[in-house]
Amino acid sequence: MKNILPFDGQADYYGTVMAAADARVYMDHLMVNIEWRNDEAVIFGRRIITKRKVAWYGDNPYGYKYSGVVREALPWTADLLALKQLTEELTGVSFNSCLLNLYHDGEEGMAWHSDDEKELAPGGAIASVSFGAERRFLFRHRGTKETVELSLAPGSLLVMRGATQDRWLHSLPKMKRVRRPRVNLTFRTMNR
Repeated sequence: MKNILPFDGQADYYGTVMAAADARVYMDHLMVNIEWRNDEAVIFGRRIITKRKVAWYGDNPYGYKYSGVVREALPWTADLLALKQLTEELTGVSFNSCLLNLYHDGEEGMAWHSDDEKELAPGGAIASVSFGAERRFLFRHRGTKETVELSLAPGSLLVMRGATQDRWLHSLPKMKRVRRPRVNLTFRTMNR
């Protein structure tokens, strides 16, 4: 594990935390067994439906509001519970929810943002587990504009904690040459 941020935050990259064969099996299961829905956002009062799909799971039917839309958490699947347990063992952090993202190919990405919604524990850890296509992931400091880039491999774990969400933005840039899907699990702790 290595903190890839030079200052004002902590983003620990653990690299791959499972065998490639296990990562492929999880990817296959997640594509089929998750209740994927097109993501929605309200931008300047207008409702936008994205190609990217999302799903929200948790210990309880937590309501999670981001981008102007409230989502209700679904009950954990067996695969998600196994991945949650692995993530908790590696990080020493307990999580009570997971936001999943499905990017069908490199034409889909995520713009600069921070995960700083009021429902999340302040300074709490967000653990990101990646499956499928390897993708670039960027951090940009809010003040200095310095950027840090890494490549998220299938079966890898990245944990953002501390001041990271306050001081840094992050994004998943589009990569048009990527033709395979990517699934990303972000384990979180909701204030409840």
